[in-house]
Amino acid sequence: MTTDLSNLVLTDDVEQQNQAFIDAFNSGDGAIFDTLYRDDAISNLSGSPLTGAERRQGIIDLLKTGPKLDSKVVQNYVAGDVSLVIVEFRLDVADGQGGRQIITGTCTDVMRRTGDNRWIMAIDRPLADELPTK
Repeated sequence: MTTDLSNLVLTDDVEQQNQAFIDAFNSGDGAIFDTLYRDDAISNLSGSPLTGAERRQGIIDLLKTGPKLDSKVVQNYVAGDVSLVIVEFRLDVADGQGGRQIITGTCTDVMRRTGDNRWIMAIDRPLADELPTK
């Protein structure tokens, strides 16, 4: 399954949602990836909770470094227009010294259903199993 990055839509299918996030993240285009978030969404991708313009810039800066994401959904709970999605992730990132490092962990995401019946990220909170050493 490949996602149309020019028309990102998160459906009720949590596996489709996950694939759209992987494809948008791995595109390296932070502006595209940020369209999956509400304007007031909180993301901890940078290591601290960011929202608004700071979140958008943090995502753009991170994705410019060429990280690659893989993830799988381990749990999903839906209550009306709110969805809790828990994924296990594997992230291949630059180590700052010309090499690569792998970070694994669990991400807890809170999604909200919009008025046009699409889902969008409200809270994105990845937690690494172990933080890389410098």
